[in-house]
Amino acid sequence: MYDYLIIGSGLFGSVFAHKMTKAGKSCLVLERRDHVGGNVYCEEKEGIHIHKYGAHIFHTSIKEVWDYVNQFVEFNNYVNSPVANYKGELYNLPFNMNTFAKMWGVVTPAEAAAKIAQQRQEAGITEPKNLEEQAISLIGTDIYTKLIKGYTEKQWGRSCTELPAFIIKRLPVRYTFDNNYFNDRYQGIPIGGYNVLIDALLKGIEVRTGVDYNQVRQEYEGLAKTVVYTGPIDEYFDYKLGRLEYRGLRFETERLEEVNHQGVAVMNYTDRKTPYTRSIEHKHFEFGAQPVTYVTKEYPADWQPGKEAYYPVNNERNQKLYCQYAALAAEEKNVIFGGRLAEYKYYDMDDVIASALDMVKKVMAE
Repeated sequence: MYDYLIIGSGLFGSVFAHKMTKAGKSCLVLERRDHVGGNVYCEEKEGIHIHKYGAHIFHTSIKEVWDYVNQFVEFNNYVNSPVANYKGELYNLPFNMNTFAKMWGVVTPAEAAAKIAQQRQEAGITEPKNLEEQAISLIGTDIYTKLIKGYTEKQWGRSCTELPAFIIKRLPVRYTFDNNYFNDRYQGIPIGGYNVLIDALLKGIEVRTGVDYNQVRQEYEGLAKTVVYTGPIDEYFDYKLGRLEYRGLRFETERLEEVNHQGVAVMNYTDRKTPYTRSIEHKHFEFGAQPVTYVTKEYPADWQPGKEAYYPVNNERNQKLYCQYAALAAEEKNVIFGGRLAEYKYYDMDDVIASALDMVKKVMAE
């Protein structure tokens, strides 16, 4: 008999298991995959930690979260400064004075702001109704056309005019020569990769991999006082109200006999014709000097049941369906739903950890 049966060993499940074990509770963690860590899992090859499920760059302004993860692993001083590649033209991201200077030849912030204001006015947008209009009102027509439109349409598999405006609202725009993508106070990559963090969180806790809880649920009924479920919420209820939609990803990783292939960890390909959205050269996350390199091309894909679910499609239909599932979840006794799949929400890593820590506090208070 366990106090908690935790479904999923990603960040939410691992943090919850760690905190509850530390509080004297017994936990059993079940993981569907053959490894722990969810999407932050890294595969090591020739001293290079390959982010198997896409680039994961830790950043936060939540001091409690930063202090918490630093108990387990030291972070390096990596700063995310991706580069956009539009048909061979290279632009700094996030959109900043380096981008504006390359795009328009402007020199001062006032000139850049005037150019954007002019293009916004020419487009005649007052109340943005979709992603395209929101992007143009934020950054102008030229940058939208070259650096946002193609990338976004590949990513979501639909026209920017069909996507909601809120998707682009958190896009960083700066009138400084600052290539740091994130505004957060703390940023870095765990030295030795994310597996170091996950292994430390789960140290001394019973974990069973290769177990799909939704397929063998009857075997585990009554084994714990409380279930902590971090899988897809619609799958928990056997899709009885219908399926939630996601966007998928496909990865192609290549070993190259080069010390340095692209000069940056993340390069976005923003034209519509290039089939992948970005290429990731993993060694740059940890300033590697190995004689070889590994580069992963990231292809957006239509999601199919049974495949890994990456991005929730937060349109009106899916949000309405999720709310119906959330109402069912609220009625479940002795089951806690948490994490990006159970909450059908795009979470940054620090927000997942903060959510798990908050849930622990709530449970302990009760």
